[in-house]
Amino acid sequence: MNEELTLLTVTAASLGFVHTILGPDHYIPFITLAKASNWSITKTTLVTVLCGVGHILSSVVIGAIGIAFGLALKSVEYFESIRGEIAGWLLISFGLLYLLWGIKKAVKYKPHSHFHIHEDKLVHSHEHVHSHDHTHVHSEVKEKKLTPWVLFIIFIFGPCEALIPILMYPAATASTFSLILVTSVFGLITIATMLGIVLLSLYGLKTISFPSIERYSHALAGFLIFSCGVAIIFLGL
Repeated sequence: MNEELTLLTVTAASLGFVHTILGPDHYIPFITLAKASNWSITKTTLVTVLCGVGHILSSVVIGAIGIAFGLALKSVEYFESIRGEIAGWLLISFGLLYLLWGIKKAVKYKPHSHFHIHEDKLVHSHEHVHSHDHTHVHSEVKEKKLTPWVLFIIFIFGPCEALIPILMYPAATASTFSLILVTSVFGLITIATMLGIVLLSLYGLKTISFPSIERYSHALAGFLIFSCGVAIIFLGL
């Protein structure tokens, strides 16, 4: 590996790490949804990795099309910015709908107490929710199946602006090996960073418990996803 390719590879790895860290949309949706829906570590890992792969491959395809048709870097980057806006609005829409669903769920299944007086005049109380109706069960199953796919579609639209310039350089030098190496390094670092942040955050959250707001966990997840979309559209993150 020559000095030029080494520098390009290091740049790809650095960009993959930094652009993931600076983009909360790369990890907050997975953390909040995994926590709210009690996803297993296996499911969380699978969903995060698949969304990361879709995120990277979609930009690779766009870059490859740009290279094949000889498009200028600015043209490809402009198209990527449009995809970024679409992804941002999708996050806003999904987050808002999930927020409303979470609020409805929290209000509908609010815990309440029942008091019983025993023969020895001892007063006993217990809390429960009426949450085991047939409709509720189907709603939960549908939500569990649908949510990961919604995330995957959003991440397909989500661009990797940082990847495009480093794709164009090896393509311009007609180096297929460099192109594959740079893409692979960028993709692996991006996905590894996403997964690392998600799993470490969930591990940390295990030590924190807020029983009083637990029933609002889905609503909070929706709000945070909505906020990620707002950050993308209005703050350019």
